[in-house]
Amino acid sequence: MSQTSKKQLRAQYLSRRLALAPDQRERESLKIANQLISLDIWGLQYFHLFLPMTKKAEPQTDFIMHILHGRDKSIVLSKANFEDHSLQHYLLEDHTKIIDSAYGIPEPVEGIIIQPQQLDVVFVPLLSFDQSGYRLGYGKGFYDQFLRSCRHDCLKIGIGFFGPDPELPHDSWDIPLDMAVTPDVVYRF
Repeated sequence: MSQTSKKQLRAQYLSRRLALAPDQRERESLKIANQLISLDIWGLQYFHLFLPMTKKAEPQTDFIMHILHGRDKSIVLSKANFEDHSLQHYLLEDHTKIIDSAYGIPEPVEGIIIQPQQLDVVFVPLLSFDQSGYRLGYGKGFYDQFLRSCRHDCLKIGIGFFGPDPELPHDSWDIPLDMAVTPDVVYRF
């Protein structure tokens, strides 16, 4: 499929997500967190978590954060560099200051830098995914670049409100997910 098709799909899935009422997004986000409890990932230590962009109606990850805190896991957050489409990763600590970037992305200001090779699990934001584990993101390539630098055994878990698309367009540089978690189903690839 062409880039135009990806652009159309992005608009379609974003519109679908924005159509969910805020209280429904909150309920569905809690269900996603509850699905995660059943996964065999809790013996691992370093978890990369995204903080949701409100204007994009992303799943609320504070429920996931509470689970991670309750299990004494190390939580890692990113800060985006839009010049080279890279992410810098920081350990979340009690005193970590989070601010919204110019793009509306909640990000840590500074902190202890964590290298991608240290991560055991990456929770990946997405607009959609397909039955082969390929995700549709916002098209800037931040996560594909980031995931390429993680260990091969790092678990890549997509977080989204909707089930899979039969087949999404993907490029040779796209990194497939290991799992995707929706409010009602955990998909394994």
